[in-house]
Amino acid sequence: LTHMATKSKDLRELSVDEINRRIRDLKVEGINLKLQKATGALENPARVRAIRREHAQLLTILAERKAKA
Repeated sequence: LTHMATKSKDLRELSVDEINRRIRDLKVEGINLKLQKATGALENPARVRAIRREHAQLLTILAERKAKA
C-alpha cells in the first residue's frame, strides 16, 4: 500500500499479518516525524495526524476481527 490516505475499505482487505506489519511501519514513521518536529524539520505536519488515524483504524479492524473469532 502507498503512504497516501488509505481508505478503510482497503485496510479491511488486508490480512492480519499485513495489518501488523503496517502498524509497525506506522509506529516507526510516527517516531521519525516526532523527531523531525522536535528539530524543526517537519515538512508535512498533516502526515502526523494521518498516521495516527490510520494506526487507530488498523487497531480497530484487528479488534473487530478478534471479537468475531
